[in-house]
Amino acid sequence: MEKIKVGLIGTGYIGESHIDAIRRLGYVELAAVADADFDLARSKAERYGVEKCYRTAEELIADKEIRVVHNCTPNHLHLVVNEMVIEAGKHIFSEKPLAKSSQESARMLQLLKAHPDVVAGVNFCYRMNALVQDAKNRIADGEIGTPYLVHGAYLQDWLLYETDYNWRIEPEYTGASRCVGDIGSHWMDTAQTLIGSRITEVCANTVIALPKRKKPTTQVETFSQNTDVEYETVDVKTEDYAGVLVKFENGASGLFQCSEISAGRKCFIDIEVDGSIASFQWQQETSDQMWKGNRDKNNEQVMRNPNLMTAAARQYAHLAAGHPEGWNDAFRNNLDAFYSFLRAGKKTGVDPCDFATFEEGHYIMRLTEAIMKSGTEKRWVKVTEV
Repeated sequence: MEKIKVGLIGTGYIGESHIDAIRRLGYVELAAVADADFDLARSKAERYGVEKCYRTAEELIADKEIRVVHNCTPNHLHLVVNEMVIEAGKHIFSEKPLAKSSQESARMLQLLKAHPDVVAGVNFCYRMNALVQDAKNRIADGEIGTPYLVHGAYLQDWLLYETDYNWRIEPEYTGASRCVGDIGSHWMDTAQTLIGSRITEVCANTVIALPKRKKPTTQVETFSQNTDVEYETVDVKTEDYAGVLVKFENGASGLFQCSEISAGRKCFIDIEVDGSIASFQWQQETSDQMWKGNRDKNNEQVMRNPNLMTAAARQYAHLAAGHPEGWNDAFRNNLDAFYSFLRAGKKTGVDPCDFATFEEGHYIMRLTEAIMKSGTEKRWVKVTEV
């Protein structure tokens, strides 16, 4: 069987995670990488045994052997790179958020209409944790009754200090939202996946806790600790925190908060669905376990066990019970869902899929903009208003 040859653009922190996940799929071959920092791209190519290394996205996309492109560039490059890939008739797997704005993501959807054979996915990977998929199926089967409430948080601390800096802080690179667009988007996607319904209305409080930060005069890598660095003081225009009330299309309500300034929280995702019969709660940092709350009997601590999971979720559990699976495994599941869909000759927008499509990525962009509008205007905002 011939392997699917893949090219990856952007070899920084998240790009390397893509490389690892791609290499875990036996039927996919990472054939080329590209980065504006050619030395970085070349070092990653040598480290992982990648045959081809390009200086530009254009060169990689033009490679006739490449069937799929992974876009791991910063947000401000998503539109131009994704459009080039789609116009070349190649399949695209893009990092989130899909674009800097919903206007940009809408352009991608229009372009995909002219290229219906292109499979396009977005990397919302937390939905692909085996227990999240299991809970999704069990909720759909009515195990917890009618979902009433969905609540939780996504908290990090990597931008806690004024000397913490990253390109995501700057609107010209990240878009109008930082915290909501970067991590709140993951929580919203997971919530919508779990109960099979979209968030349609929001009421938000958005906060810039550090109105000024010290920006390094030299480039630093995401999540790295900055030492022996010279700084310049800059104004901050993107939010550090957001607290959001939400309403779902199916009548459920809820709230979540996202923060990049919560000391001690590294990648803390907490999400709970409270139904008319029972509740499910899942946390990413203990992703191999799920809590089930009951009214008239003892609560339950559910351990990921492939033998006891719903049939549809079982395909995403690769280790026996008691052998923990986590973020890397959810990432692999996301790519496996995408590439299995592609191999089967299915089409996004026509055939159902477990991975997030560009249409879903576009809706998350609209949700993010509704939250930012609500935070500014201090009122409930419907997604239809943006």
